[in-house]
Amino acid sequence: MVSRTYWQQRIEAQWRRRSVLWLRGVRRVGKTVLAQSLPDTEYFDCELPRVRRAMEDPEAFLKGWRGRRIVLDEVHRLANPSEMLKIAADHFPTVQVLATGSSTLGASSRFRDTLTGRKTELWLTPMIEADVAAFGQPDLPHRLLHGGLPPFFLSPEPAERDFQEWVEAYWAKDIQELFRLERRASFHRFFELLMAQSGGIFEATKFAAPCEVSRTTITNYLAVLEATSVALVLRPFSSRRSSEIITAPKVYGFDTGFVCAHRGWTSLRPDDLGRLWEHYVLNELLAHLQATNLRYWRDKQGHEVDFVRVFHGRAPVAIECKWTTAGFDPSNLLVFARAYPKARLLVASPEARPAFTREYGGHPIEFLPLHRLVQEIRAA
Repeated sequence: MVSRTYWQQRIEAQWRRRSVLWLRGVRRVGKTVLAQSLPDTEYFDCELPRVRRAMEDPEAFLKGWRGRRIVLDEVHRLANPSEMLKIAADHFPTVQVLATGSSTLGASSRFRDTLTGRKTELWLTPMIEADVAAFGQPDLPHRLLHGGLPPFFLSPEPAERDFQEWVEAYWAKDIQELFRLERRASFHRFFELLMAQSGGIFEATKFAAPCEVSRTTITNYLAVLEATSVALVLRPFSSRRSSEIITAPKVYGFDTGFVCAHRGWTSLRPDDLGRLWEHYVLNELLAHLQATNLRYWRDKQGHEVDFVRVFHGRAPVAIECKWTTAGFDPSNLLVFARAYPKARLLVASPEARPAFTREYGGHPIEFLPLHRLVQEIRAA
């Protein structure tokens, strides 16, 4: 079993804050294997009827685990999962509970209580740099083409059937059980289009006709995909200047492998690597920050900055993603810098080893490898 040390350490840190931890992430991202790798922890699979029967009386069940650690995998399978977690948090604080699920805790009607103030939450994203190293596969283009779900990453060849089977299971076990949506064909079509157009500006009306549903339904579909971490939605950064885009979000597919599969890519060209590198950087930032205060920036003349890290009462950090530093065009960052003179300007590139700084038009731009970018953003 591969030891995903980074995530194990994050779980330990979260448990030091509160006794109940909600571990979320998409299907097959590795939640179960990660949970089973924790030392001195008892694992319970809530999909099993005998396990659910044992938990019908939460108080009686938890009494037997005082001072211990337990995993409640797929906890939404319980008749009243929020009751179990609430009783654990309020009455059995010495029982450390790791509960897993695909969506954010409050996204589904299965949870009658979101446990505000009673739990911490950890988002297990597709594989990050630390995971790629742990799995012993340093080839970054392989990670970009195959994606960051461990079974797909470890497969020697991308398999279209595997991606399709994942989508079918996602519809049957996540969407139907948690949200009970209708019109399967329309939802699948929306999923396919979203992956194929990943990283673009989102306009619901453009999806309505090909999916044969209303704009309102498309908006609802996107909310479900976002709640289950399958769509990564970035809102625009703006100080409400008339020249800036202020409402339209950008939407990314959750995993580079699915983006490749739905674009029909079985091998990668240089331009493809650049587009996927942007997705990979976003995944890394979200994994480490565990936050949604990332934005993008675009003005009405078409200048765009990939990501903007937003701080309350402080200057923003602008981030561009470049697969190669050769021929770098600083124009978008310089337009941003003229609008926000105190902003810090960064470029994430796998070629920036070691890191370096160049000055363009009086503005210093820092070129960083991904691990340094994360360090700088977390320390900011």
